[in-house]
Amino acid sequence: MVNKQRGFTLVEIAIVLVIIGLLLGGVLKGQELITAARVRNLGDQAAGVQAAYYGFIDRYRAVPGDMLPGQACNAIGNTIATWGCPAGGGGGNVGGNGNGTIAAPPPATDARWEEAAAAWSHMAAAGFLQGQYPGNANSLGTYTAPPGAPPGPAAPTNPWNGFLLLATTNEYSNPVGAQPARLHLVMGRNVPVNIMRELDLKMDDSQPNSGILRAAAPGAAAFRLLSGSAPNCVLAGATAIWDINAGASDCNGYFLF
Repeated sequence: MVNKQRGFTLVEIAIVLVIIGLLLGGVLKGQELITAARVRNLGDQAAGVQAAYYGFIDRYRAVPGDMLPGQACNAIGNTIATWGCPAGGGGGNVGGNGNGTIAAPPPATDARWEEAAAAWSHMAAAGFLQGQYPGNANSLGTYTAPPGAPPGPAAPTNPWNGFLLLATTNEYSNPVGAQPARLHLVMGRNVPVNIMRELDLKMDDSQPNSGILRAAAPGAAAFRLLSGSAPNCVLAGATAIWDINAGASDCNGYFLF
């Protein structure tokens, strides 16, 4: 008796290949949806901070973080326990110098980010942002809550747990020449380069040194505050691009207001 070996028919092989294709397609589509959700989350966060900033100015006629401490205590009365403001108003220890901008130290000093830290405290206390923030920055990258302030993070974080920073500097990338100081939101560390490139494509022009979404300039103090050192996120050339081939996972974006 002859034993016949039976293999897979062409139809069976075709069915298996179709199933494998469907599985791979589902995985790729799932990754695409996850990326899109992360990009949308980061973009919504930037838009929310911008809305909170302008909403605060519209209500109080003062810049959050730059608002004088005593003025903040008197104007936002539901935060006395948060900031250590004396009962009855006045005083306070969270705020700025009232010159109309969220100031930041020059890159050479990296000394203090008082107003940048106070901005989160003011906007959250006024109800424009969720959370409670101590609003006091003793030194670059080191935040200490004032007496009576609640424990917690110094600033909101992005979906990758990187701190956000709102300040006025000239540390964003520019195609040629010196860039003027502008208010911007530093979108925090741990953001993959492909996410930052996709966000730039959806919100702006996809170029890291033009438009409203920029990469950090070389040696940016705000970037070092959040990341320590600048990774290889941008490929320089006649037209700079986000270098997704490098696969960097710590790319900071500067969202200009």
